[in-house]
Amino acid sequence: MVTLAEVAQHAGVSASTVSYVLSGKRSISTTTRERVEQSIRELGYHPNAGARALASSRSNIIALMVPLRTDMYVPVMMEIAIAVATTARNHGYDVLLLTGEEGPDAVRRVTGSGLADAMILMDVELDDERLPLLRGTDQPSVLIGLPADTTGLTCVDLDFRATGALCVEHLAMLGHRDIAVIGEAPAVYERHTGFAERTLDGLRSRAQELGVRLLHRPCEGGYDAMAVTLARILDERPGTSGFVVQNEQAVEPLLALLRQQGRAVPEDVSVVAICPDQVAVQASVRLTSVAIPAQEMGRYAVEHLVAKLDDRGMDEVVLIAPELTVRASTGPAPSGSSPS
Repeated sequence: MVTLAEVAQHAGVSASTVSYVLSGKRSISTTTRERVEQSIRELGYHPNAGARALASSRSNIIALMVPLRTDMYVPVMMEIAIAVATTARNHGYDVLLLTGEEGPDAVRRVTGSGLADAMILMDVELDDERLPLLRGTDQPSVLIGLPADTTGLTCVDLDFRATGALCVEHLAMLGHRDIAVIGEAPAVYERHTGFAERTLDGLRSRAQELGVRLLHRPCEGGYDAMAVTLARILDERPGTSGFVVQNEQAVEPLLALLRQQGRAVPEDVSVVAICPDQVAVQASVRLTSVAIPAQEMGRYAVEHLVAKLDDRGMDEVVLIAPELTVRASTGPAPSGSSPS
């Protein structure tokens, strides 16, 4: 392995100068810094992580807490995690991925052990038990998600309340007056997960403003669960002509069941999904959808966290505006579809 002394000899400077270039603790002339950096690249030098951490009191590691639950759509979580890891690497940080459902214990473990310099938390609940610990520590953190109280926190998320409202508006403009919402698994709402609760709030509020009837039913996803859920919806609201789906695993089963019942999409029934673009465009009917901006969420979270680590950031809430893309799954409400 190439040593720091060999870099110094190659660049024609002292070992301490190389160290200062790496740590940024002292001002080094542009010419000298560029010469040292050129030698580092040519020799393929990589600073020893342990020694660097001891010298700087930093680990250059970001802890990403992303509980992997069976009731969540893991591909979206992993897309966000990959965006976090890629952006962190661009800023010189590695990512420690914590996937267990440890709650506050995970926060204590990170803050108490020096495992990481900062934390990013996902799967945020409205009254998340981890938040008091975050507010009580000096370690920088960012939430990908929005709790009920954002005081003293930095949060990045899609504006899910506006997302719900946008879905209702689109269907209402097409004349749909009976809309059913097929939601996440019941456990997601039992935990009061922020994104699901806020979407539902936006759906209900805008539906009331527009005089639209709205029925919400959680669903485990999968064909059998979707069959039961759809039967309940049509039994309670036979005139339902619009569906909003916030459950990736329920999308294809819903479309298959509608076909089996002879309900054409979008001639008889319109469907709007809140899902990744990949799910929307690969469905058996290309879905009108609001995309989950996973990459943007991961990137923004890291950028705000790095700013806080560099004493440049402040607590703020960043909400990404939703964008609805119209595809083949929505159309004018059929005649006679008014509420019964």
